[in-house]
This record gives sequence, C-alpha cells and structure tokens, in this order.
Amino acid sequence: MKTAQKVIFLFKDSDGLASSIYEALQPNPASSVRRIEESFEFPLEHYGIKDHRARIELVHFIDGNGIYLVSLLIMQTDAPPILACALNEVLEQVTGEEAQPTLFVLAVTSQTIIKHETRSLPEKSSNPIIYCMPVGTETNIPGAIFTKTEKAPLPLKVHYEPVAYLLHFVRILKLPTILLFGKRGGSSSDRSTEDIEMIVEMGEVLACTTNLSFSRDRISWNPGNSWRDPQDPWRALYG
Repeated sequence: MKTAQKVIFLFKDSDGLASSIYEALQPNPASSVRRIEESFEFPLEHYGIKDHRARIELVHFIDGNGIYLVSLLIMQTDAPPILACALNEVLEQVTGEEAQPTLFVLAVTSQTIIKHETRSLPEKSSNPIIYCMPVGTETNIPGAIFTKTEKAPLPLKVHYEPVAYLLHFVRILKLPTILLFGKRGGSSSDRSTEDIEMIVEMGEVLACTTNLSFSRDRISWNPGNSWRDPQDPWRALYG
C-alpha cells in the first residue's frame, strides 16, 4: 500500500467528527494537486481472527508530477482485542515502504478522551486551543506545526483505546509522530458548537502544515447521546 511521507491518521467516531475532517481537507485551489480516494480491507486470519477485517479509507493528495504529498487515513474503530491486531496490520502496510512516514495522529471525538493538567485559557479568550505532543522520534516532524499549536501539558492520560493503542505501537516502532488534540474555548454555551470550532481550528492547523485547504462547509455534525465519561481505573494505564 503506497502512502505519502506525511500520513494523517484518524479513527471513525459515532458523531462523524473524524469523517468531517476527512472530507473537509481539500487541495489548495491555487495548486494543481489532485485528491484521490481508495479503500482497503486487510484479513486478520494470521492473528487467529477469521471473521473480521481491518478496514481503512485513504485520500491521497498528489501533485502534477505524480508525487504523493499527503495521505489521509481514516480507520474503522474496533473493540479490543481485535483493535490491536487491526492496528498492527494497518501500520505494517503504512510502513512497508523504505522511508518511514511521519504520522499526524488526531484525537477527535466529541468527548473528553485526553486528561491532562489543567491550564486556563488566556484572559478573554474564546478560541479553542490545539495541543501537540511529539511521540517516538522527532526526526521528520515539520517544525511549522509547533508554531501553530501549544505544547501539550504533561502528564497525559488517554481515555480512548484506539489512540492509546496507536501511541503504544508508534513508540515501539519509533515512528516520528505528532499527537494533536484540542481544548474547547468559551465562545458558546452550546457544546456541539464548541466542538465544531475546535475541529475547524485543528483542520486549519493541518492545512497550514501540509499546504492543503480546509473547507468548513464540509463539516457535518451528529452529536451522540449515550456516552458518559469513562471512570474505569485500568484506563489510567494508557498514556
């Protein structure tokens, strides 16, 4: 499976926020870059799983010379232990080329999935904050992203299995990786509106870093109503 040297990694969520970013990232209108979509299914039989496949959708941004500039990957979210097997298989496909890609891992859901030391928003600020944290080696991470984001406060606790598992894998594989997540602003009493603003902010950070365009008009919103903040003690092991 061919990918660019910059791979944006998303997990599908029930509210459709990750899918919104997947659709909203577009080629810069002033460029000759093309947007090509494809999908893959990978069998998991060699993990002893015969009735399930790892499923991903990919968008490639390709220039006029056929060079893959950025790949955008969105993965079906499975439950453990299938999740770990599916992730391992997908990462093997992504890292199959000679040069290791740089991963941009987006922690995107409408819920609080990353806990960290509380930092107050700047006085009178109503804008969301996008945090970034390097994981693994920083060799190929573009420095521009650090000028568009805040350094993540430590320590972090990840309360979302797909991102937690992925971070463990990239540490083992020593893949240059950036974790991006947001903190809501105070511009609205409507939490869903604040979530959209946070997604827009994150999308614009990605667009600036990868020379793409982010279209707010393509964002869709389907807030869930059955989630509650996880309290299981074992989740504190992730981070």
